[in-house]
Amino acid sequence: MLRIGLDAMGGDFAPDNEVAGALEALNGSGGGFEIYLLGDGNAITGACSRLGCSPGNFNIVHCSERITFSDHPALSVSRKTDSSLVRGFDMLAAGEIDAFAGTGNTGAMMTACCTRLGIVHGVHRPCISVELPGLSGRKILLLDVGFNAECRPEQYCHFAWLGSIYAKSVLGVEDPRVALLNIGGEGGKGHLVAREAYRLMAVSGDYRFVGNVEPDSLFTADCTDVVVTDGFTGNIFLKQAEGFYEIACARGIHDSYIDLFNYEEYGGTPVLGVSSTVIIGHGRSTPKAIAKMILKAENVLNCGLMEKFTIFAR
Repeated sequence: MLRIGLDAMGGDFAPDNEVAGALEALNGSGGGFEIYLLGDGNAITGACSRLGCSPGNFNIVHCSERITFSDHPALSVSRKTDSSLVRGFDMLAAGEIDAFAGTGNTGAMMTACCTRLGIVHGVHRPCISVELPGLSGRKILLLDVGFNAECRPEQYCHFAWLGSIYAKSVLGVEDPRVALLNIGGEGGKGHLVAREAYRLMAVSGDYRFVGNVEPDSLFTADCTDVVVTDGFTGNIFLKQAEGFYEIACARGIHDSYIDLFNYEEYGGTPVLGVSSTVIIGHGRSTPKAIAKMILKAENVLNCGLMEKFTIFAR
């Protein structure tokens, strides 16, 4: 049985939303995994009591410390070694759990990914990916969406390779098309880093590069399966899409396609480029989003994604 760890103290509404989401995930699953809740044991059992569920539904791992959003990412990981976040990564590295999910301090999550876990051979830095809905019904994988604000040209190539394997393994795309997010379709468009990234991606034989894609055609034109950019641009793109959904809701617009941009629908985003399965969610995650995040971890594990990265190591 799969073992999925959850930082029960990470989010804005922890631990109540985390416990409620974990319970929802268990109820919506086929019994293929068990959940380890990491955090203050008394706070977790208190949340269970408020929700009317038994703590026996989970494996509770008591942690005496908590990393908050105001904590310094690197320092908190090195100093708060008994925090729910660090203990989760240590358990993952030791093979005591098969996946770890959290909605806490993203910088601390990134630091722990790089210091507590191994990096896939041939990849300089991990990245965050997210599945977005194309108008045609196909999923579009966008990466990076937050880990690396600035990237060197070769890192775009690493993201392209990681995204291509993810699209094959998790999304079931036989021959994924990889595009570079840019301000124009021509190879000479964009700043110096983007132009050099285009050149390197065009000559790579590790994936099927189809050139640049502009933001205005990303969702409407069925032209790519994987879109590569730096974490600064990707994070802005993602938040703009989520913000548009919120505007539509506020104006009473309900549409089956627009509703797919609700962050609750995908719950969490997988970290690609590390040796184990890590899923990161919004700090404001609702129980539904947390449940989807846990189910995404189960999906990634069942697809054998980490093993694929090892088999096809660059």
